[in-house]
Amino acid sequence: MFSLLVNISANAKWSQNGVTVAGGNGAGGATNQLDCPHGLFVHDDQTVVIADFENHRIMQWKNGDTTNGQVFAGGYGKGNGLHQLKYPIVVLIDKETDSLIISDWGNRRVVRWSRRSGTTQGEILIDNIDCYGLAMDEQRYLYVSDYVKHEVRRYRLGEKNGTLVAGGNGQGDELNQLNHPAYLFVDRDHSVYVSDWNNHCVMKWVEDAKEGIVVAGGQGHGNALTQLNSPLGLFVDTLGAVYVADQGNQRVMRWTQGAKQGTVIVGGNEIGSGENQFNFPIGLSFDRHGNIYVVDHSNHRVQRFSIEKDL
Repeated sequence: MFSLLVNISANAKWSQNGVTVAGGNGAGGATNQLDCPHGLFVHDDQTVVIADFENHRIMQWKNGDTTNGQVFAGGYGKGNGLHQLKYPIVVLIDKETDSLIISDWGNRRVVRWSRRSGTTQGEILIDNIDCYGLAMDEQRYLYVSDYVKHEVRRYRLGEKNGTLVAGGNGQGDELNQLNHPAYLFVDRDHSVYVSDWNNHCVMKWVEDAKEGIVVAGGQGHGNALTQLNSPLGLFVDTLGAVYVADQGNQRVMRWTQGAKQGTVIVGGNEIGSGENQFNFPIGLSFDRHGNIYVVDHSNHRVQRFSIEKDL
């Protein structure tokens, strides 16, 4: 299972105060710190894996140990050696091979790094690509957004060219275009959801479609419930509800299938470092219980918001 199947009731609510599960000790490179983290992946056992952008490393924080993380890839300074990363953006776990797949943004490549102990370097899967978001389906196809070509491609592992699945018609706001595609989510039907950063919306591209459907935002840049502001992290539950890190509005929103407006489920309380505040929420994921994990970029931490049990 790659796109985690999470069943969340339509009337679910979450605690408004987050708990720090990684970082939160200021910007830095110690094992209890993060520095401008971006994407994250939550494993079945609630282990959190984080792309620690300014530290050029991938960190793993085990459930229950919020004090220190472990460096799992990179951590050898900024560079393009196989033992190094340069501004990693997104990370996911390929459970079949127990490896990390990383969007190594600063090196314009996608790399794989085994999670087995003793691993000291990665291997290049795709190079010469302006990669941003990553996703994987249950057939282990890899999806990569290219924010310069304004497109998303699907790759069989080991393939270099891939197949166009979204965008690819230049930069723009038509339904067959994207404008700086960022984070990705792929559902069981192989529909690709894209946070279309500069169009302030989330697009859904059904398999083999020639154009996408706006499923969140798309009413220009703003903070109304019909709008998003520079959306990034994405998640879709089994009912087709879209969850999005609405970065510029310091909130996480939920858009039920077919809805014309979303609801704020956590955040939305101005920029800050309080338990109910964000300072640019970027990465977004869930565990199988329905708890939300948010990468709080400029607070250099990951926050977990618990789903209310009585719903």
